[in-house]
Amino acid sequence: MAMWQGAMDNRGFRQGSFSSFQSSTSDEDLMDIPGTAMDFSMRDDVPPLDREIEKDKSYNGAGIVSANRMMDFLEEPIPGVGTYDDFNTIDWVREKSRDRDRHREITNKSKESTWALIHSVSDAFSGWLLMLLIGLLSGSLAGLIDISAHWMTDLKEGICTREFWFNREHCCWNSEHVTFEERDKCPEWNSWSQLIISTDEGAFAYIVNYFMYVLWALLFAFLAVTLVKVFAPYACGSGIPEIKTILSGFIIRGYLGKWTLIIKTITLVLAVSSGLSLGKEGPLVHVACCCGNILCHCFNKYRKNEAKRREVLSAAAAAGVSVAFGAPIGGVLFSLEEVSYYFPLKTLWRSFFAALVAAFTLRSINPFGNSRLVLFYVEFHTPWHLFELVPFILLGIFGGLWGALFIRTNIAWCRKRKTTQLGKYPVVEVLVVTAITAILAFPNEYTRMSTSELISELFNDCGLLDSSKLCDYENRFNTSKGGELPDRPAGLGVYSAMWQLALTLILKIVITIFTFGMKIPSGLFIPSMAVGAIAGRLLGVGMEQLAYYHHDWAIFNSWCSQGADCITPGLYAMVGAAACLGGVTRMTVSLVVIMFELTGGLEYIVPLMAAAMTSKWVADALGREGIYDAHIHLNGYPFLEAKEEFAHKTLAMDVMKPRRNDPLLTVLTQDSMSVEDVETIINETTYSGFPVVVSRESQRLVGFVLRRDLIISIENARKKQDGIVSTSIIYFTEHSPPVPPYTPPTLKLRNILDLSPFTVTDLTPMEIVVDIFRKLGLRQCLVTHNGRLLGIITKKDVLKHIAQMANQDPDSILFN
Repeated sequence: MAMWQGAMDNRGFRQGSFSSFQSSTSDEDLMDIPGTAMDFSMRDDVPPLDREIEKDKSYNGAGIVSANRMMDFLEEPIPGVGTYDDFNTIDWVREKSRDRDRHREITNKSKESTWALIHSVSDAFSGWLLMLLIGLLSGSLAGLIDISAHWMTDLKEGICTREFWFNREHCCWNSEHVTFEERDKCPEWNSWSQLIISTDEGAFAYIVNYFMYVLWALLFAFLAVTLVKVFAPYACGSGIPEIKTILSGFIIRGYLGKWTLIIKTITLVLAVSSGLSLGKEGPLVHVACCCGNILCHCFNKYRKNEAKRREVLSAAAAAGVSVAFGAPIGGVLFSLEEVSYYFPLKTLWRSFFAALVAAFTLRSINPFGNSRLVLFYVEFHTPWHLFELVPFILLGIFGGLWGALFIRTNIAWCRKRKTTQLGKYPVVEVLVVTAITAILAFPNEYTRMSTSELISELFNDCGLLDSSKLCDYENRFNTSKGGELPDRPAGLGVYSAMWQLALTLILKIVITIFTFGMKIPSGLFIPSMAVGAIAGRLLGVGMEQLAYYHHDWAIFNSWCSQGADCITPGLYAMVGAAACLGGVTRMTVSLVVIMFELTGGLEYIVPLMAAAMTSKWVADALGREGIYDAHIHLNGYPFLEAKEEFAHKTLAMDVMKPRRNDPLLTVLTQDSMSVEDVETIINETTYSGFPVVVSRESQRLVGFVLRRDLIISIENARKKQDGIVSTSIIYFTEHSPPVPPYTPPTLKLRNILDLSPFTVTDLTPMEIVVDIFRKLGLRQCLVTHNGRLLGIITKKDVLKHIAQMANQDPDSILFN
């Protein structure tokens, strides 16, 4: 293993490919794809050739005529060599090796001069500075989104005539005409019926308000889907499945770019304000990662190294969850547990710092005016009893069942969208779903309010000053222990609210299935929490009334006496929210910590853990994948799940290409092929790279060269080196043989050759091969037998083999 690690640390090849993606297949796929053309265009943001080449290696474009005619790759790096194309996987080992070489060079130079020492210190500090900037920008954008979404949500029902930029709460904040029972109504806030027909009473006023509510919802949704379709198609959806894939090493150009950031921020406000069953928490992770990616371009250390950049994106994901839930620790654990592929210890500390800065920035903005980071922050003071673990576990079972049901139905609907004509009309789909949601939502006050406000209402622990229907209890009590409000019989308002919440639960369960995955920003955290919170509140009120009327039952009499505050329905809502969110996402530790930070109480960790684990066990029994992994597989992304064990007894020879009866593997020889021969192979195939052998007869492996690097190097030699023609011989050897007179100069390309490609034997078990791909982040490995080349295994081959072993469709893997 030490030999393997040493070989991997000295990799010298340049990853990437210059073939354009006219098909849905990655350029690393070794299957021929007809119609794929070469693209010789250069990118603006490509880093220069990395400096891990030995200085005595040279690029001899004109043959060995004299030493001064040989090009040194270090002095004149070729733009594009060593970079990656779109929809390709990075080489983790090579990127880490490049960073070690860069760090070693800076450390050595720091001893030579004061300026070099200052540069070394600034390089070490740049990571923390970048985390600070990410936290500040993420927190600021989250505050802007919260304030804008709150105002536009209220705009569907009316407007503040005094200052139109105020939402309803701020409009009535300082009004002298607000009553305690109707604190959201004031003369300064006018509904649309008051503005249009000067009255808020009667059937016609109701119809006007109904019409304006649906109209505003359709307008917001239309603007959102149109902006996404025209300016930034990558701004749709949650973003977490793609970020998870990007953090595993996959490249999706533009997914974390500036246009995606701008459009996602604007359309997220519009989508949330439209009243659709979606949330902003998942897309906030995408927004934070866009901030991280854009700010990386200000630092060469991260701009030129894809592995280092992914460390930054892991920290940015933590900052996104931090501002979404006001939970910095939960954000770090979410990044570690759910999205990150490579998470070293220093990334843990920097993630915590970025999450802390983001939360502090959002707290400084104070978007909700209550000194809290989220709208549904709540504190409970009543302890729970051991018997209550039974209903908590029941909520966990419900969460697991809901999670499995949602994943299956949503994936089936999304697959239908991809494979039928439905996917060609995203604007129509969004408008239809929005219209149905708005028409069904307006008559019910719990569906009409924003989902965050609904969760806040459900989490609320009723007190004497609460005027909502959920707190409409009959106040007939004689004692109160420790100032706490005892359990009371439910009034008419509570029973009315229960029926409305039951209808809300049905609507949320059904409509969320069709909403998640549409071509607008759509998060799943808040809708899932709303479903669980409704179920939990219903169960909590039921338990509360059961304990009040039957406190002499054996299950209650030992701990719940008459006149005591025994049951907290808001706690049941919180546990139900955690259970449903865990059932959909399969989060465990990070979920419990996020919910703990939302409530600020240590004593409720056990109920949350019980519900979260139960929901995960139930959901896993019905389907192993969480919603994000399911969407990764639906989109064909090359994500190699590190949590799954490969338990099949297959060998490398069973997976490698070429298979039996297939044409021989296309190879290059080290010293006998002309430029024309190589260009013919490049034009006739779409392989990502080519093994280099001593000769076709011996098939002794010399190294591996990438298609992209070959194309760039040959084009560069034709333009800049005299005498390179189609008949020039290409050499991958250390020294070129003497050139006879009157023959074209040779082209030496040893510097782009990977002299230590990772190899396995044909009898290596696939469980070892899969483990190697996971832990080293390989793109391909070569298969040999007694030193002779037999074939090649790519990451896509591994994923297809895993899919076949699991009785899944291997053709669903689209990229490598």
